[in-house]
Amino acid sequence: MATVESPQEQKVTVKEMSWDPVTRIVGSLGIHTEIDFTNQQVLKCYSTSMLFRGFDIFMKGIDPRDAHFITSRICGICGDNHCTCSCLNQNMAYSVKPPALGDLAFNLAESADFMFDHAIYNDCMANVDYSEQMVKETNPSVLAKAENTPAPHSDIHGHKTIADIMRALNAFTGSFYLETLQVARYTREMYCLFGGRHTHPSTILPGGCSANITQQTCTEYYVRLMRYIDYCKRSVPMHDDLYDFFYEALPGYERVGFRETDIICWGCFDDPDYVDYDYKNMTEWGRHRYITPGLVFKGELITTDLVEINLAIRILLGSSYFDDWTNEQTFVTQDPLGNPIDKRHPWNKVTLPKPQARDFADKYSWVASPRMFDKRDGSFVANDTGGGPFARQWVTAKAGLVDIGYLKATGESLQMVLPKTGFMPQMELEWKIPPWSNAIERQRARSYHQAYSALVALHNLERAQTEIRAGRTKSWSDFKVPEEAISVGFHEAARGVLSHHMVIRDGKIANYQPYPPTPWCGNPRDSYGTPGPYEDAVQNTPIFEENGPDNFKGVDIMRAVHSFDPCLPCGVHMYGKGKVRKVVHTPTGMA
Repeated sequence: MATVESPQEQKVTVKEMSWDPVTRIVGSLGIHTEIDFTNQQVLKCYSTSMLFRGFDIFMKGIDPRDAHFITSRICGICGDNHCTCSCLNQNMAYSVKPPALGDLAFNLAESADFMFDHAIYNDCMANVDYSEQMVKETNPSVLAKAENTPAPHSDIHGHKTIADIMRALNAFTGSFYLETLQVARYTREMYCLFGGRHTHPSTILPGGCSANITQQTCTEYYVRLMRYIDYCKRSVPMHDDLYDFFYEALPGYERVGFRETDIICWGCFDDPDYVDYDYKNMTEWGRHRYITPGLVFKGELITTDLVEINLAIRILLGSSYFDDWTNEQTFVTQDPLGNPIDKRHPWNKVTLPKPQARDFADKYSWVASPRMFDKRDGSFVANDTGGGPFARQWVTAKAGLVDIGYLKATGESLQMVLPKTGFMPQMELEWKIPPWSNAIERQRARSYHQAYSALVALHNLERAQTEIRAGRTKSWSDFKVPEEAISVGFHEAARGVLSHHMVIRDGKIANYQPYPPTPWCGNPRDSYGTPGPYEDAVQNTPIFEENGPDNFKGVDIMRAVHSFDPCLPCGVHMYGKGKVRKVVHTPTGMA
């Protein structure tokens, strides 16, 4: 701890504090901070990841048809997202279009994964930060107020007070926490009806889906889906009550985890009537996705064109443990439409690892720094995914393109109609674009996105049943691997944007670069000194926790970080080469 005298001779208590690894996530994320306890504010933040793997290195030279099997092993949580993205990538490379039932199977499997991930993460991991146990330890005065604050939607979710909601979220004992564990089980079953298994699917393939899809498959999915929609009808108003209470109980809490609305969404859930996987037609079929792609700078939707989005991607280094590839081979000079491709685009990235000591003034993470190029002023923007749902819903709502009956994007909101279920009547929900991007609104969006994902699934299930009744039961198409190709798969993992960029030469993979959501959010300062989104969201976050520096839990900091749904395996990769000579354990602090 250090005590610093300001020019006004005010003593300011500044303390360095680290959370490494951050708990309740998968991976090796470390958050290192300097906190001003006199003014209750975070001064500096560094986001680190200290494990390197290197899938993009050992993918070189392999048969492209193995790509989805290998890349699904990038992560033990969202391996299905990588598998699907790789298959979308291969569909473009091979010029293959699955039958409608194959496209619908992809959508049904992936929407089930979203339903699983958002439920289990929201209420068994992130919302533990808002539980009775945590609030009692960090803000006892807030808990006291919650005990006497009626829950506005208690008639729907059954919890009389806000404190009752907090108790329902207690880890391992809370009623809603335990219910969500059961929800996780049957949503995984929904996925496996089309994907075969999870996390590493066995029936999701380039060209379509090899599962035997029948009316029985659809019925088993439907029964579980209706149960999930019933769960959403209670979950969404319960979370609204909780988050609105925090704004009321802690004025200024909108600044926790706040950053400019610089967000990205690649979109997902293709419409079989429009998608042909041809890069030259990607603008059109991308805009017909059930989640709209979009690039947002400072709250302005710049484009919904996947081609423009692809051209804007840049990979910078700066504080990451890699050598630059400026003098390496250039794989792609122009895209299939003739647009020039930058040397820092993923198609041209070469991974050159350079291990070294951690130095917060120089190199301190194995995560590179993806950025979006703003051609209006030549800047490189540290866009984030909003934890996935926030960006997906913001872009889709603003674009106003989606209208499938159950879901309608209005330009300022998303209107959702949840049909009558076994235990509850029809319910209408509306998610409105919030005035800011912060920790609470990322959490709120995740709750609403559970309902959104369920309604996308319902729409696709009805379409799949129509295909089966008409006798169109084939769900895959044959293909051939070309000698030369460049391709990209644009998809969304649960926590945000996911793209796989591939170059094929002589029938083998010459370059393969996967870019999942966590590198977009968990990256360090780039070569221009711009902090990554975690760093930006934590820096300047006010501290509302009532504990002093000697008993500080960091709950406000963790709420900011957890709101992004961090998952580090796909941010860092392993590359096995050489021998271990010595293992040294060093302190994880900033000293």
